[in-house]
Amino acid sequence: MPRQARLRIPGYPVHVIQRGNNKAACFVDERDYRLYLSLLDELSPLYQCDVHAYVLMTNHVHLLFTPRTIDGPSLLMKYLGQRFVQYMNRKHGRSGRLFEGRFRSCVVDSDTYLLACQRYIEMNPVRAGMVNHPSHYRWSSYRTNAEGLPSDFIVPHELHLALGADREARLRGYRALFEVPEMPSQLERIRKALNSGKALATETFLDALDEPTRERAALRERGRRPPETSRSA
Repeated sequence: MPRQARLRIPGYPVHVIQRGNNKAACFVDERDYRLYLSLLDELSPLYQCDVHAYVLMTNHVHLLFTPRTIDGPSLLMKYLGQRFVQYMNRKHGRSGRLFEGRFRSCVVDSDTYLLACQRYIEMNPVRAGMVNHPSHYRWSSYRTNAEGLPSDFIVPHELHLALGADREARLRGYRALFEVPEMPSQLERIRKALNSGKALATETFLDALDEPTRERAALRERGRRPPETSRSA
């Protein structure tokens, strides 16, 4: 059966997750994390993807970026993966696949979900019990987005820039987003969109799309309420 084409809506952010093959570690030591970020710095402008947030976990990676070309996400992830796997194979004397099959992705309705998606990504180490606060985890964009740590490749989204009139106000506004407890229903919606390849979007966003795209993007059957869930963070 041919695999389903990715949902692509030009001009909107894309949330990507790529997992280690068979849930194995993608990173062994600090140099591996640094090399991945160096490649992201090199390749994201080359393939015209403005990176807003990231987290490098032990056995998977989350990225959030806005592509300026329709093929940007696929090209970025293809060459980022190739270069990183070649490095890991040489360095650690390994062979074969490092990452599982295709990366998973979903288009993000920026007006409603952009900042929620950034928080979801940067809170991963906290939900995993690795740290008590996202500022304590080195391999994410939190310290850039919330504390102003310089980054060569993070590009603030316009909604991030709208959090305050100046740099300090924006940083305070961003940190305030993390003072509110995460809602299990929102976590579930983000996960469901990412795992299904549908859009993380409101009905208003979907209604503005042409009918074929709307049908492919809808996270649930239109007119039906999503099932209740008791899943916690």
